[in-house]
Amino acid sequence: MSSKKTAKDNLIVGVDLGTSRSAISANSRKKRWVDSYVGWPKDFIARKVVGKSVLFGEEALANRLSLEISRPLAHGVIKEGIKRDEEAVQALFKHLVELVKTKKNNTVRAVVGVPAESLKANKIAIKSAFSGYTESLMVVSEPFAVAYGLEALNNAMIIDIGAGTIDFCIMHGTVPTDEDQRTILTAGDYIDEQLFNAIKARYPNADFNLEMVCQFKEKFSFVGPPEESVEVDLPVAAKLTRHDITEETKNACESILPAIIETTQELIANFDPQFQNKIRSNIILAGGGSQIRGICSYMQERLSEDGPAGVQRVDDPLFAGADGALALAKDMPESYWSEE
Repeated sequence: MSSKKTAKDNLIVGVDLGTSRSAISANSRKKRWVDSYVGWPKDFIARKVVGKSVLFGEEALANRLSLEISRPLAHGVIKEGIKRDEEAVQALFKHLVELVKTKKNNTVRAVVGVPAESLKANKIAIKSAFSGYTESLMVVSEPFAVAYGLEALNNAMIIDIGAGTIDFCIMHGTVPTDEDQRTILTAGDYIDEQLFNAIKARYPNADFNLEMVCQFKEKFSFVGPPEESVEVDLPVAAKLTRHDITEETKNACESILPAIIETTQELIANFDPQFQNKIRSNIILAGGGSQIRGICSYMQERLSEDGPAGVQRVDDPLFAGADGALALAKDMPESYWSEE
């Protein structure tokens, strides 16, 4: 393919494949996101009820009793060897691309963001899953994609707080190495589990599920002193009853903080001592977990015990990774695509 045809006909996309949500940004100026669920009708009755051969995201969840549901990106990693989950990832990627395509004859170049420490394993799995839908593909760490989109390329640390993982990346004016990055697994899903167990322990007669608890977290999450009480309606013997879950929400959200602080401190301590203060003063939180109320001020206060600290959050946590991956795809020299 000539460079002229490539520039004219390629659909260039940046994709953030997430455990909870997946987002895509394209050079067509379109961007979309979907909950990372894929569902197939269980039988011919289900197929008649839902009217489709495959459903995605919120629509899949709304019809989950009729579907075989897959949430394939456990901890942001494709579950290799599980055929249905591999099919789900392929279907999810194809669905995202179709949402932003402008013409049927587009070839696709994609930069895909994955958790930092799963980069090597996911490169192979993602290339295999997407081989039929892309002309060229690059796989990068999610926090690096965020950093590129923000142009936070020197003396900065990105902390991407997702559902399955929290990813850390120090940027120092070059492509980050393995030593500059870290992944931990006590992330958003862990908060959901802690909150679910705490509510069940306090209100054993209440009837609720993990999906409901996730919605409570996304609406009310906070750390530090509560601004107001958190009250939700839960069924008790089929009757909606008001329950106070303020303390449970606070404790569940704060349960991920020790590991975040410890990992941040370790990465900074292992960095060049002349630049440690600069890194600590330029920490950027991304991902859905960056929206937890009070988390920036909490982290800044804790990290200030070691020296000057500054913690801020991205303006658009939903698309920061996909937008950064798209910016990287647009700027990528042709030789890097061929090396991949």
